[in-house]
Amino acid sequence: MEFLDVVNEKDEVIGKAPKREVWKRCLPHRIVHILIFNKKGRMALQLRSKHVIFPQHWCTSVGGHVSSGETYEQAALREFEEELGTKAKIDFAYKDFFTDSRGYKLFMVTFKSVFEGPFKLNPKEVEKIEFFELDEIKAMIAKGEKFHPQLLFLLKKHFNV
Repeated sequence: MEFLDVVNEKDEVIGKAPKREVWKRCLPHRIVHILIFNKKGRMALQLRSKHVIFPQHWCTSVGGHVSSGETYEQAALREFEEELGTKAKIDFAYKDFFTDSRGYKLFMVTFKSVFEGPFKLNPKEVEKIEFFELDEIKAMIAKGEKFHPQLLFLLKKHFNV
């Protein structure tokens, strides 16, 4: 059973709970994302598998929960390896507070990486990963393709998409 740290409005740990309880009670917790760019500046998006929350939605290159006791960076590196089957250097980019339409409240730390691959995708979590220009992503959103709400938040706030 995976446990997550429950945090207050200052991102200080005030307890821990099983992931299911955190989701059910909408307890504030921590999430990480990694935005991978290739050398041409194109952003890698993953298409989430049909086995996860927000199935068949485009999402950040890597994303996941920060397990209890982990740092944001440790969680990001773990998720990178779990989802994409590889490792790369990551750099801190943003820390945001995010609330979605379901009432989930979380601190979201995003890292960036320049990495071309290769990737060894975990099919339980990731269907595919592709690199896009920001204009291509904008067009995909306009056409109504499915995007994870956290990715939409990051694109709007930090990339004016």
